[in-house]
Amino acid sequence: MSHSPDHPAIEVHGVHKRFGATTALRGLDLAVSAGTVCGLLGPNGAGKTTATRILATLTRPDAGRAQVAGFDVVSQPDEVRRRIGFAGQHAAVEEGITGRDNLYLIGRLHHLGARRARRRADELLERFGLHDAADRLVRGYSGGMRRRLDLIASLVIRPAVLFLDEPTTGLDPRSRGDIWEIVRELVADGTTVLLTTQYLDEADRLADDIAVLDHGRLIASGPPEALKAAIGTRVEVTLADTAQLPTAAAVLAALTGGEPTRDEAERRVGAVSVPGRPVALPRLIRDLDASGVQAQDVALGHPSLDDVFLALTGRAATDEPTTGLAPAVTP
Repeated sequence: MSHSPDHPAIEVHGVHKRFGATTALRGLDLAVSAGTVCGLLGPNGAGKTTATRILATLTRPDAGRAQVAGFDVVSQPDEVRRRIGFAGQHAAVEEGITGRDNLYLIGRLHHLGARRARRRADELLERFGLHDAADRLVRGYSGGMRRRLDLIASLVIRPAVLFLDEPTTGLDPRSRGDIWEIVRELVADGTTVLLTTQYLDEADRLADDIAVLDHGRLIASGPPEALKAAIGTRVEVTLADTAQLPTAAAVLAALTGGEPTRDEAERRVGAVSVPGRPVALPRLIRDLDASGVQAQDVALGHPSLDDVFLALTGRAATDEPTTGLAPAVTP
């Protein structure tokens, strides 16, 4: 099932794609090691969906080259399709038939014989906790159950590479956890996963590597911990008086070189130091005291993936795209 570990399961070199006047990808380069999870992140409009559709042979690139499981997505699309699974943002299962019949029909569409298709459906339903609901109509499933069925439907052909486009959007925490567990099991079996998600905690928990896209280009990549370590120290100060938020923010800006964020409800101000500017706790306390700021709590720690995203793209993960160029912060 898995691609050779000696070569990346996904390779993208200089891929460009335009839609009319809109440039979606501008020379995208990407490599994903076999048997790993790569979290594909970026603001809305960064090119994530276009990149995924090209790799899944649903869209042709205008220029450049891309290979999946060792096969070219343009010249060998049928070979690619035989080795991939795709689960989108919305469950694409048939509501008017049972869960078991959904999987059986997919197996038959992939030219599995009737016996093999039934056996594969039973195996997946049992393994991923849907056996008890297998003979119920899908219209009676919860949202989490439908998403789980949609995900395992993409596994009927035992894909070497699985594309997951925001697989847990709108799910409750327990259902999200169920999907995460399925992904971990698949990777343990050798499947390579390209995960597009709007939940940075999801990428942090699941991904071996993160690839951050902005304006159609790869602007940073690497393990989550390495990306966090590259952008500096997270500083948070909780105040006794909300009125002192502006003063505390000015102190943090001067000390860290970063752009402070404020939370009036929590009376908290935070910032991440720019690379190469370490923050020492005694200096922070002295500067706050010298400015007359009464701090109830002061904390230094590692930045979150949200902080990485903000530093790299200039906006939060849920913001709409801006017209300006992203800051040149590349670990």
